[in-house]
Amino acid sequence: MPDIPEQASAPVSPRRVATGIRGLDDILGGGLPADRLHLIDGEPGNGKTTLALQFLLAGREAGERCLYVTLSETSAELRGTATSHGWSLDGIDVFELPATNTEPADEAYTLFHPAEVELQQTMGAVLTAVERHNPSRVVFDSLSEMRMLARDPFRFRRQILALKQFFAGRPSTVLVLDDRTGPEGDLQLESLAHGVVSLERVIMEYGAERRRLWIKKMRGASYRGGFHDFRIRAGGLEVFPRVEHATGVRLPSAPPVTSNSPQLDALLGGGLPRGTSALITGAAGTGKSVLSMQLARDAIIRGERVCMYLFDERITAAWGRAEGLWTDLKDPLDRGQLVLKQIEPTEMSPGEFSADVARMVDEEGVSIVVLDSLNGYLQAIPNERHMPAHVHELLTYLGSRGVTMIMTLVQRGIFGAPIDDVAEVSYLADTVILLRYFEHAGAVRSAISVVKKRTGAHERTIRECRIGVGGMLVGEPLEAFRGVLTGVPVYSGELAPLMPDRSRRGRSQASSADLRADTGPARP
Repeated sequence: MPDIPEQASAPVSPRRVATGIRGLDDILGGGLPADRLHLIDGEPGNGKTTLALQFLLAGREAGERCLYVTLSETSAELRGTATSHGWSLDGIDVFELPATNTEPADEAYTLFHPAEVELQQTMGAVLTAVERHNPSRVVFDSLSEMRMLARDPFRFRRQILALKQFFAGRPSTVLVLDDRTGPEGDLQLESLAHGVVSLERVIMEYGAERRRLWIKKMRGASYRGGFHDFRIRAGGLEVFPRVEHATGVRLPSAPPVTSNSPQLDALLGGGLPRGTSALITGAAGTGKSVLSMQLARDAIIRGERVCMYLFDERITAAWGRAEGLWTDLKDPLDRGQLVLKQIEPTEMSPGEFSADVARMVDEEGVSIVVLDSLNGYLQAIPNERHMPAHVHELLTYLGSRGVTMIMTLVQRGIFGAPIDDVAEVSYLADTVILLRYFEHAGAVRSAISVVKKRTGAHERTIRECRIGVGGMLVGEPLEAFRGVLTGVPVYSGELAPLMPDRSRRGRSQASSADLRADTGPARP
């Protein structure tokens, strides 16, 4: 009788223990694999001790027995670190090596090298403390002292292996901290650990330093790879996982994002589809911020929630401009339906910014996100060549949740080439709106056009526009002009098709039909 093949059993996910750091647990898929030895490495000042304390505090909250073995600092120093974060170590056992050795010097060392005797005595005392307290969570801080006592790399590795074997039969999750004082390229320590979490610090040429972590390895467990930014604050480490988009999500149908301007909506082919991104680009002063606020305002009127991130100007300046154009935004601002956030690029990392956007979307129900401007966001990214990747990651995440992203980008110069400066990021946006200065009859005017829309048809004309009460006022297509995008167009028509210039009322040549451009219906 033929053998019946056994069915393969489903892989069993290892039990996880929470680290007490929400972002790190998210990256690890729930926490560290339980009952294993993990290495936390990083140079001094990168937050290893803070991470370890949060790990033990989470264990204490879960009713577990916890032990902190401090080899590098005194118990008083450790408690001082905890106090600076507002923590108490009550309920956590702290083991500190005796300050002096009471044995006479002549009897302390006989047949063995003094360093080997000290190492054996140290490890003997530590393991005795572990057996006495029987903890389920243990922290060793740090391995540099053990490395110094061992003196020989082979003896040090052998001692770490013995430590791992000691805990192999015990229900304990162990963190060992290392400050990278060992030989460069020594991977033996990482190979012995079940998992390795590396903490790094990046010094910027200007602005605050950046910190990031990454999971070098985690045997038998899935995790989110790559670098993840984090901060050390009063209260512990705050980790900002890289945003991930959800796959296979069917989004509910929703009306497009409109501007409450028939001419502008006609230019956009009916508006911006949900879950897409729009890039508004042009020279300084052409009305990019006004247009983005106008699109946001129409969403607020429909009852949606909007968050605007300001990189280039103060909230007071942005709000003062909004109050001058619209009178119905004060209540939405007070209710929190409109959220204005001022971002200092040199103080916030890209990961922290993306994490804040994700929180506003997932927890606060924001459906429209405005980034004003992409130039300011660029300053938050250490290496400019990574900007498209950061923007793409954020846009993909928002699109998977049906959130519309509106970005502004300032071009270099006033009458420079309209597309060259945005070529690297314009391909990421689903819609690109171009604002442009042009000169006519001794006056500087502005024009607007949609040069790209992935998700449907759009009007391919160029219309004049102007900022006025109510936001961006859009006129009729400039059909009698050619060369508007060059900045110095040529007029070939019989009647002046421009919007009325009330500041030059006496010299205006606009026809009576053109006076309806501000409020009249869009041309079919």
